[in-house]
Amino acid sequence: MELSQRDITYCKNVGAKRADILRSELGVSTAMDLLRCYPYKYIDRSRFYRIAELDDEDTYVQIIGEVTEWHTIGIGKAQRLSATFFDGTHQCELVWFQGAKYVKLMRGVKYLLFGKPSRFQHVYNFVHPELTPWDKVTPEMTQGLEPYYNTTEKMKRHGLNSKALRTIIAGLIPDLKAGVPDTIGADILQRYRLMSLTEALVNIHFPKDTPSMQNARARFKFEELFYVQLQILRQMKRREQNPGFAMPTVGSRFHALYKALPFELTGAQKRVIREIHDDLKSGRQMNRLLQGDVGSGKTLVALMCCLLAIDNGYQACIMAPTEILANQHYETLKAFLAPLGDAVHVALLTGSTTAKNRVPVHNGLLNGTINILIGTHALLEESVQWRNLGFVVIDEQHRFGVAQRAKLWTKNQTPPHILVMTATPIPRTLAMTVYGDLQVSVIDELPPGRKPVQTIHYSLQKRAQVYSFLRKQIQDGRQVYVVYPLIKENEKLDLQDLQNGFNELCEAFPEYMISMVHGQMKAADKDLQMQRFAAGETQILVATTVIEVGVNVPNATVMIIQNAERFGLSQLHQLRGRVGRGGDQSYCILMTDLELSKDTRKRMDIMVATNDGFRIAEADLQLRGPGDLEGTMQSGTPFDLHIASLATDGQILTLARQAAMEILDRDPLLEDEYNRIYKRQLDILRISQSYNWGEIS
Repeated sequence: MELSQRDITYCKNVGAKRADILRSELGVSTAMDLLRCYPYKYIDRSRFYRIAELDDEDTYVQIIGEVTEWHTIGIGKAQRLSATFFDGTHQCELVWFQGAKYVKLMRGVKYLLFGKPSRFQHVYNFVHPELTPWDKVTPEMTQGLEPYYNTTEKMKRHGLNSKALRTIIAGLIPDLKAGVPDTIGADILQRYRLMSLTEALVNIHFPKDTPSMQNARARFKFEELFYVQLQILRQMKRREQNPGFAMPTVGSRFHALYKALPFELTGAQKRVIREIHDDLKSGRQMNRLLQGDVGSGKTLVALMCCLLAIDNGYQACIMAPTEILANQHYETLKAFLAPLGDAVHVALLTGSTTAKNRVPVHNGLLNGTINILIGTHALLEESVQWRNLGFVVIDEQHRFGVAQRAKLWTKNQTPPHILVMTATPIPRTLAMTVYGDLQVSVIDELPPGRKPVQTIHYSLQKRAQVYSFLRKQIQDGRQVYVVYPLIKENEKLDLQDLQNGFNELCEAFPEYMISMVHGQMKAADKDLQMQRFAAGETQILVATTVIEVGVNVPNATVMIIQNAERFGLSQLHQLRGRVGRGGDQSYCILMTDLELSKDTRKRMDIMVATNDGFRIAEADLQLRGPGDLEGTMQSGTPFDLHIASLATDGQILTLARQAAMEILDRDPLLEDEYNRIYKRQLDILRISQSYNWGEIS
């Protein structure tokens, strides 16, 4: 029976009880499923250490020596066993806190000690080490790389620790000698110099040496990323066949706004508008991602493209995640469109719009007199119906759920063109997965006259020096943001909080007006405080991260982030983007504790060194890994990677995407006999979800 069909129950050393646990804890049902549970690390059992060689950075080591003395401390469950281990020149301590009564030690016996060293009061010790009499040591225990597997507490309670999994998997290896059907075609294996599936399965679990292990891991990383890309790109190929509204005309409204602008569009803005217009006039439905750092001019690009739709007889909408941002877009667009008079009618619809004020909006959408509607989730309500919606802009789209965005498709019989915008720079590897089925445009140029924000890192002890700098900025007519990680004091967290910070600032700056904004305030109160700050009525705005997106006050030149160590790089960069929006030199001051971890120190150094959002995003991915970033940028991503890492495997991802693209260029539907292996594997992997991701991004 093939390994992919053999029930895990009937594998050696498993049985019904263990099989149930493996199914519930690891999702393992067959022998092949278990073989696909890859080790998360390996220990080199071929090397023997001396105690004098030990280092604080060591993970697991093995030492040959003798136990010279031991004694037990305590009684019953509190009993522990302590022993001294001697390798001929130096000694270390061994400790067993659990199961001490089962440990039998003998003097004058040569042992193999295996475990993880730690140091206490300048003495190395091993907690719960493996101690094997030398005459019981097997060749497998001292040769090659030993695999370690992820397990759960429930598995360990039933004897299914890493060692037990290793034993079960070892029992399956002889069955691999006959070979297993590969999941990748021979041409790709040869072109990219990949191990066969049979060879890779053996060498990922029991590699003969480090290069064999690395080659096996590379094969499985390629395979995993290849099928992710195959699914994404197949979706894109299908969608390219979807008909879309043809918008070839560059009309009077577009030209009127272009001529009325008090400044020249940047080269990057012009290039992106051309890319979008090429999509709009193609006759196929557009799905495009627009990336641009804070302040790069994405909103103006979106407006110009809305005018392209309007000049071709269609309506447009811009959907934002918060009322603050929706109102910001509304005011910005009205200001840009003022020279056009009544040629373009813009309306606003949010959760705060009264029932009375909704009536003319609903009517205007149906009779076509409203050209652009800006709003929040309120745009998705069933009562919001359009005469001819042709162009949709989704701003900061990662803040919307998949099902919510899908509702926009019901607003017209033919799906509108979709432009997704984000001010969060996306690392290249994430862009190729989370947004891999979208065409991508990047605004990589700031408007002329913008000065880079100067970023400074201070310890909290330098508060007086920072306050002196703030006073000088306010005296020069500027305004200041002060951001806190908490709203109220928390006994468990030694952090600055907004409420106490507000009181402290009121005492330090009694001559100035200070506003406060946080997420627990009523929307109306929050908007009032924001409007006061935007109008220049208050000089200092004390806030939580609710101001991360959608606040545009060109006169604000200082951003102070309290306890900056509590924020990720991308969030720090977003907050910094609230200043530097005018022509004056702006500053971002990162306030942290004096004692910082190595990673935190790196984050602060990166923020001080660069304003480039894409460099920061790549660094954030390296420091945090892809998990957090994917969750922030695209909740519910359908791709669950088991061995590949978007943080470190960018080169493999590029090759996997290239291979997938070459196959689909020749056979978009995977109908050729040779490509049915890929179609069949996609069905097995069940990568696709109930939503068509390519069509609702």
